[in-house]
Amino acid sequence: MPAFKMVHNNLNVLDLEKSLDFYYKAFGLKTVRRVEDDGFTLCFLANENGEHQIELTWLHDRTEPYDLGDNEIHIGFWTDDIEAAHKLHEEMGIICFENPHMGIYFVEDPDGYWLEVTTTK
Repeated sequence: MPAFKMVHNNLNVLDLEKSLDFYYKAFGLKTVRRVEDDGFTLCFLANENGEHQIELTWLHDRTEPYDLGDNEIHIGFWTDDIEAAHKLHEEMGIICFENPHMGIYFVEDPDGYWLEVTTTK
């Protein structure tokens, strides 16, 4: 079997600039590659702490929010300082669920996607 390496996850977004601002402020992610085409823009986000990227897809003509349904898909972020991360996200008003027993919490992005924050790798 050929070797595979997971490189990115895709999230469709309604307001690209709002999402780019969110991911930068909440997780320090910056655009490392941008693809413009007729009708859509792709922005690949990453930071210096990992290789995995988030691909934000903006469909230019889309005006309605995405229906995320009951699916509990999420992207996990590891942090070396859960208290500082929690304080930042609490100040941003984006924490949507906490499980202190497991040492995790979730934040919600502008499109309703949940992002897990943990100290467990």
